[in-house]
Amino acid sequence: MEKIQQQQDQNKVNNKNRSINKIVNSLKTTEGDGFIVNRSFPTNSISYIDPFLLLDEMGPMDFKPGEAKGAPDHPHRGFETVTYLLEGTFEHKDSSGNSGKLNAGDIQWMTAGSGVVHSEMPEVEFSEKGGRLHGFQLWVNLPQKDKMTNPYYQDIPSSKIPVVKLLENGGHVKVIAGNAFDVESVISTKIPIQYLHFTLHPGSEIKHHLQSNYNAFVYVISGEGTFGDDEKFAKRGNVIIFNNDGQNIKIKSSQDANKPLQFLFIAGVPLNEPIARYGPFVMNTKQEINQAIEDYRNGKLGVITH
Repeated sequence: MEKIQQQQDQNKVNNKNRSINKIVNSLKTTEGDGFIVNRSFPTNSISYIDPFLLLDEMGPMDFKPGEAKGAPDHPHRGFETVTYLLEGTFEHKDSSGNSGKLNAGDIQWMTAGSGVVHSEMPEVEFSEKGGRLHGFQLWVNLPQKDKMTNPYYQDIPSSKIPVVKLLENGGHVKVIAGNAFDVESVISTKIPIQYLHFTLHPGSEIKHHLQSNYNAFVYVISGEGTFGDDEKFAKRGNVIIFNNDGQNIKIKSSQDANKPLQFLFIAGVPLNEPIARYGPFVMNTKQEINQAIEDYRNGKLGVITH
């Protein structure tokens, strides 16, 4: 009887829509050499959503010629940074001699691992002419066993990111990382992750299947709608955190909205490991943080040649 009851309980979870844990506003702040970001976390309301450490929306900002700002040389150790650009152009360089350019729609997945000094600045022509900059940066924690792995990049052009049409409502979803809607991203991740960019037309609804052991949240880029089994309302700039009480994510775009509902859906299996963090360093112990600071000060993370 006990096994039968366990199976029945599991079936209930499998068929249930997840409820909402909390909805909070992102926090406007500045980063780098002064560009504005809307920070989902870490804030006073949310410290992190395991395995995710930070989500910033960069802009949208309209720069006049010569005014564009970025993130000059800065170190990282112990995690991954994921830059997703919607508008504008960024150039990146690092202390290992790597460099490249990120255009609208592109992804850069940088595994900082044992440590790297990195810069992300507006591309020269963009800086000279001005324009709109809009994008996101996500920090993904690394498992303890991978924190000191050698740094490496995955630069993915927008043409390589799968886009799936949602025929039942005319919307679509970009599969940035993970496996969803019968397609798999080209990005390789250290832990199971889904990173999806949804666009839903007004009045449309989705139920997205997700295993209940994944922690999941949404950031609303534009539009408005209802989220979760309890159909709680959220709009641009809101962060929605789901409970782990089901395997379906239910989302509706408002019928009377004047624009599509756009949102990032981000989910991952939690590491459940100790977190010690100090600025751009995320390790498991305070001693490891102190070592990271010492290594950076002693030049062991290298310098960028400009």
